[in-house]
Amino acid sequence: MSILIKNGYVLDPSTGVEGKRDIFIKEGIITKVASDISEDAERVIDAEGMYIMPGFIDLHVHLREPGYEYKETIATGAMAAARGGFTTICPMPNTNPTIDNKHMVEYLLLKAKREACVNILPIGAVTKGQQGHELTDIESMAKAGAVALSEDGKSVMNTALYLDSMKQAKAAGIPIFAHCEDKDLVRGGVMNEGAKSDELNLPGISNAVEDVIAARDIIMAKETGAQLHLCHCSTKDSITFIKLAKEEGLPVTGEVCPHHFTLSDEDIPRDDSNYKMNPPLRSKEDVQALKEALRDNIMDVIATDHAPHSEAEKEKSMAESPFGIVGLETAFALTMSELVNTGYLTPMQMVEKLSTNPAKILGIDKGSLEVGKVADITIADPKEEYTIDVNEFASKGKNSPFHGRKVVGKVKTTIVAGEIVYKE
Repeated sequence: MSILIKNGYVLDPSTGVEGKRDIFIKEGIITKVASDISEDAERVIDAEGMYIMPGFIDLHVHLREPGYEYKETIATGAMAAARGGFTTICPMPNTNPTIDNKHMVEYLLLKAKREACVNILPIGAVTKGQQGHELTDIESMAKAGAVALSEDGKSVMNTALYLDSMKQAKAAGIPIFAHCEDKDLVRGGVMNEGAKSDELNLPGISNAVEDVIAARDIIMAKETGAQLHLCHCSTKDSITFIKLAKEEGLPVTGEVCPHHFTLSDEDIPRDDSNYKMNPPLRSKEDVQALKEALRDNIMDVIATDHAPHSEAEKEKSMAESPFGIVGLETAFALTMSELVNTGYLTPMQMVEKLSTNPAKILGIDKGSLEVGKVADITIADPKEEYTIDVNEFASKGKNSPFHGRKVVGKVKTTIVAGEIVYKE
């Protein structure tokens, strides 16, 4: 199939192209990027007033399959991704059974090939069953197609074991994605520790819960030379640690989730578990630090930590409900509304953080609109205003604190390998 995208505004950090261009796609490959392309195509998309961007890449999602299909499946999660402009997503291994061996990696890839409309790149667990006692066969998972290692949902508290995992990850040529949480400091906390947790009479989670492990993991990355990516950073000190690591030339990167740069704990209206995520919504001071760190390119990536749960689970009190909110279908709008339209990010920086940088971290040949590349493309209207409605989500999960929020910026078309997989 051939597709001609006309009159769009191309944003491609990988080539430096920013401006009005047409793009011609043939047999899944970008064959021409130029002004006024006039070749005949089977499908013509008029993208007047739209951003044309390399497809977004989400380094951090939970697809729940296998084991928790009532929350999400590979098929529904992939459709949610397409609706959000994501052409590639990386599911975390905390499924049942855990993605902790090469056979589970192969299973996920086969299932994704059959059922997913976007690219699925699995992340393997650091320890068997994510129990923290015995390392997985890291080399065989990497060879089977795992693009990274993570114990996401928890930290490996055995420091010696984690050091060994870093050495093996480095040897296998894949990064470690770190969930930074000292479980001994959590003490039953369900939201940020502060005036709001006192007001709601809920146990708090201090910044130290994240900061202690973030510092530890960076020190071990220095020790081993392993590539380290800190997931869902939420505190100002995590930013400080990453900045220092980069100044030392260490291979350390960090991500921020839209909920962490959009909301603070002060925005929690009541005991509502749609505001419960891990790490929690932090103070206004932390939120401001995250925005500035994205602006200053200390933080490299915007990722969603898409974490669907059932309505019954999220109807419970914050003290009893599971952590997590959905994010694939709101990420672009929140980034436009909270960062681009407020002057923290340029449109090109936004694309770097949603596409180009994630591709670099994974070491994959994506995140670019260069001629000859596979046509993974996101087309979005940067000016369309609308109100987020969770009932319209493709995801099974409707657990979002953003229902009813007015935003600007809407994904219109998502193209994966030259196929239109979502069109509004």
